[in-house]
Amino acid sequence: MYIENIKLKNNICFWLAFNYFLLSIMIIVGGLTRLTDSGLSITQWELFSGILPPFNEIEWKRYFDLYKEIPEYNLQNFSMNINEFKVIFWWEWGHRLLGRIIGISFLLPLIYFYFKIGFKLTKSFLFIFVLICFQGFIGWYMVTSGLVDRVDVSHFRLSIHLVVAFIILSLILWNYLIFSELRKSNHQISQILPFIFLFLIFIQITIGAFVAGMDAGKIYNTWPLMGESYFPDDSIYKNIFSISAFSDPSLVQFMHRNLAYVILLSYFYIFFYIYKKKKYDLYKIINLIGFFLFLQIILGVITLINGAQIITSSMHQISSIFLVSSSIYFIYLNFNQRP
Repeated sequence: MYIENIKLKNNICFWLAFNYFLLSIMIIVGGLTRLTDSGLSITQWELFSGILPPFNEIEWKRYFDLYKEIPEYNLQNFSMNINEFKVIFWWEWGHRLLGRIIGISFLLPLIYFYFKIGFKLTKSFLFIFVLICFQGFIGWYMVTSGLVDRVDVSHFRLSIHLVVAFIILSLILWNYLIFSELRKSNHQISQILPFIFLFLIFIQITIGAFVAGMDAGKIYNTWPLMGESYFPDDSIYKNIFSISAFSDPSLVQFMHRNLAYVILLSYFYIFFYIYKKKKYDLYKIINLIGFFLFLQIILGVITLINGAQIITSSMHQISSIFLVSSSIYFIYLNFNQRP
């Protein structure tokens, strides 16, 4: 994106890079909030009043009493004391605070850049900010699903929340690459291949959110078979083609496993195609994607075998950030239209 003022362009790139970093941290903290079952500890929206945490025992008791009203406490955490509650509260409070920081850190510079370079060059930033606001709404919409008649949030809403976060992350990175005007490849392949690869990854992220939301990673903790067979023995084949399959933990894990194999095969196809056609400028990025893809698969297998423990599950999610980011860079390098 051509801007005559080099200092201004560098400021925009720094701003985008900073928000990319913040959003990456947000995804990691969000994953840990879910893994520690902390997401329902704050049962009210409190967009402004909730910025500050409780400062005395009266305020702590108020939050704890509100938590005692929801099914998660009454059916699952009924023996929890207030000190244990504080642990899960801090995770959710930190997650929400980080969301507020991202909103402010994106909005305030955006206003400045809008008046400096105009609507045409900032319209993509405005769209990202709309998505950030929408993400906040989706987060609360997700939380409300666990406040009435269930002990956890809807895995469908969880998946929307996670996918939107990765869409925002991807758009921020894409705009950073456009404005930084990094050199593109002189040896390009069909543009559809990198897009298909990224699309498969986003589908996998969606199904991965289903796995996380239903604790599907805590069953069939064997690999490569699910127990003693390729297909889960508590399901039937025909159900895989029904909508109900997305609410069946066994079938969702089956989908997550097998889509990983499909992504791996698609990677090998692109990899060998690039080397066969001698697309030298794409060697480094396709090798980098391969590294993160294999890392992601290895961490996924370890997470599964260990019963979805917090550390390995979090590392599995962190590696997905690198896989998505390197895939976005691959698309950029292969994009033949000048910014």
